[in-house]
Amino acid sequence: MFGWFSRKEQSKDVAKDRLKLVLMQDRLALAPHTMEQMKDAVIMAISRFVEIDENGLEFEWKGNERKKALVASIPVRSVRRRGKAND
Repeated sequence: MFGWFSRKEQSKDVAKDRLKLVLMQDRLALAPHTMEQMKDAVIMAISRFVEIDENGLEFEWKGNERKKALVASIPVRSVRRRGKAND
């Protein structure tokens, strides 16, 4: 779906993680396409300064009923010497 599960995991663990993500999005009233837009915006912003490995990206919601956090793991291939101009 998002390419988040690059490491080998048992299918039950992958399904459990995906269900957690869907339930968290539902609780936040966050549509799947909105999550994709957020992910794309983060990638664009960070890509101005570093080259990232998009296949290794992991975004997940953590927290409880009162507090939520979007946690991102973004593998960096290299640092750009200058940010991209006019992006």
